[in-house]
Amino acid sequence: MLTEKQYKLLLFINKTTKETGCSPSFEEMKEAVGLKSKSGIHALINALEEREFIRKLPHKARALEVIRMPKFKPRAIMEEEKKKELALQNAAAQIPLYGKIAAGTPIEAIADETETLSIPYNMVAKGHFYALKIEGDSMRDAGILDGDTAIIKQADTANNGQIVVALVDNTEATLKVLQKKGEEVWLVPCNSEYQTRKLDAKRVKVQGILSSIIRNYH
Repeated sequence: MLTEKQYKLLLFINKTTKETGCSPSFEEMKEAVGLKSKSGIHALINALEEREFIRKLPHKARALEVIRMPKFKPRAIMEEEKKKELALQNAAAQIPLYGKIAAGTPIEAIADETETLSIPYNMVAKGHFYALKIEGDSMRDAGILDGDTAIIKQADTANNGQIVVALVDNTEATLKVLQKKGEEVWLVPCNSEYQTRKLDAKRVKVQGILSSIIRNYH
């Protein structure tokens, strides 16, 4: 098992040689692992060489070759990564709150970024997101209720069956299930009291895909 500094140095050497084609300098290695002396780096390199993780290439200055990578991370590294993961989970992200979108009759698309919404970072860690207030009950049977806040992942394409923000004729936005039928796009409600809208595909643009719903109970 490698020590924390041995592991960090090995990762740094491996990354640098792959990116630049040569080994990092002693100054770069000192900075990467937080050591102040070259002797400390020499000791780490010797330890990695003894354990057959690296080898020194003869007749070349500062030439190191990574032979293999360890199967397991040092416990200190694992604990550090876990702390960072927990910190991200507890962190908050700010996303634009664009206003109301109809889940019944379409309304004009709203794109006012003056308001923001604070939500857990892990909900929006991958991609670009925005929030919309739901108005109406046409998506009731999908568990989307009037007054809910929809978290939308920005996208301009979607698969059949996904709940999307659809922009109709560049003026109206609505939240519906997307169904592509030949040259048509069907915007399907999740409430039998509402009818499916069947539109020419050229009239409909996908503006995002529903990622999650936030609901307040007061």
